[in-house]
Amino acid sequence: MTTMTQVAVITGAAQGIGRRTAQVLNEHGWSLVLLDLQHVDASEYKSALALAGDISDEHFVESAALQCIDKFGRVDALVNNAGISCISSALETSADLYRKVIDVNLVAPFLLAKAFGRVMIANGSGSVVNVASVAGLQGVADRSAYNASKHGLIGLTRTLAVEWGAKGVRVNAVAPGFIQTPILASMPEDVLKGMEARVPLKRLGRAEEIANVYAFLASDEASYINGAVIEVSGGLTV
Repeated sequence: MTTMTQVAVITGAAQGIGRRTAQVLNEHGWSLVLLDLQHVDASEYKSALALAGDISDEHFVESAALQCIDKFGRVDALVNNAGISCISSALETSADLYRKVIDVNLVAPFLLAKAFGRVMIANGSGSVVNVASVAGLQGVADRSAYNASKHGLIGLTRTLAVEWGAKGVRVNAVAPGFIQTPILASMPEDVLKGMEARVPLKRLGRAEEIANVYAFLASDEASYINGAVIEVSGGLTV
């Protein structure tokens, strides 16, 4: 079925920032393709397709792209939101763990960008939003795998921006700081207070504050932004 409604693909859509991004875009009239390892209830949204699977599996990604086109006939934005954290010193990080983090945080966005970017390029327009981190802008101890994945994702963003810009597809990255998510909610109170103290705004970010930036970059309002890395951290790295 073909429709002129804009279509966004969002990974990690079951909870946190991904879920809020889906809500924001849906409120603005976007149809959605929601990808996550766990089940996402598509009935919460107007015009949505939910698919559960491993985004680091190329077969799943290619299948998701085919199902997206079969249902909506197009794709206008990809938000590579899904990712995993890894707090482990370099000497204690196994090769298997390192590869797992790289697979989810860097290989998966590449596979998704290829599968859905191909459709956008054919249509002559689109936007890819890669979710990096302030950890991709600096060095942070005990996060060798995570930091490497996010530095790499920024490099991928800039490369695709150069390759695809003339073909009508913009590629940008967002670098969030400390954001209130289910992962942070499980941390001790003193750790959270320490995080807040490091931020010039003296508070953690909210999911919608990140989702709104994703939505902006996905939209035509950001039509001349390409290859950018936008930090949304309350000034954390200042």
